[in-house]
Amino acid sequence: MKKFYLSALLALSISFSYAQGFESAKQIFESPKLKTEIAKHKTVAILPFETKITYKKQPKNFSAEANREQEKSMSKSIQASLYTFLLRKANNYTVSFQDVDKTNILLKKAGVMDKLDEMTRDELAKILGVDAVLGGRFEQEQTKSDGAALATALLVGGMGGKTGTGTLFLQLNEGSNGELLWRFFKTMDDGLGSSTDDLVERMMRKVSRNFPYAKS
Repeated sequence: MKKFYLSALLALSISFSYAQGFESAKQIFESPKLKTEIAKHKTVAILPFETKITYKKQPKNFSAEANREQEKSMSKSIQASLYTFLLRKANNYTVSFQDVDKTNILLKKAGVMDKLDEMTRDELAKILGVDAVLGGRFEQEQTKSDGAALATALLVGGMGGKTGTGTLFLQLNEGSNGELLWRFFKTMDDGLGSSTDDLVERMMRKVSRNFPYAKS
């Protein structure tokens, strides 16, 4: 019995270490023109995020339509969470960020809200009247239900509450020509009770030192 518990403890330690390593995986790209270009920027718009939700094992009552609606909801939730985060720390940045409600209204008026993937970044910047656009993509793969994650967490005393994994891309494009200036890539665990605010908070904690508009 002792051997069983020791083996279980070792397996949990290895799993936890792997999760920590996975959570820390990130990549950052900076254009050679980054500092020169952002020095000219005054206003930046945050676009609705592209989102994709998949399942390692599709739920019994899976609905493609409901899944699409969830993706649309998450798209604007991440956009709003990012705006709120940046607004809270406005004094730390060299630019102002356009209110996301205004951004979305302008996109709707132009008839492109559902066609963002068909537009170039400079076209969107022109519609929004900004110097640059900040956008991205979030891909989430659910590996277990919240119920299963809760049962695992209770069994091991709070560990193992992971319900899936997420991959988040954040990028900044120059408004005048759409050129990519900066890109951040991060993989992270999606834990029990995670919200879009949590995801953005974790992402921005990792990127804060490298965020283009952070004051030195």
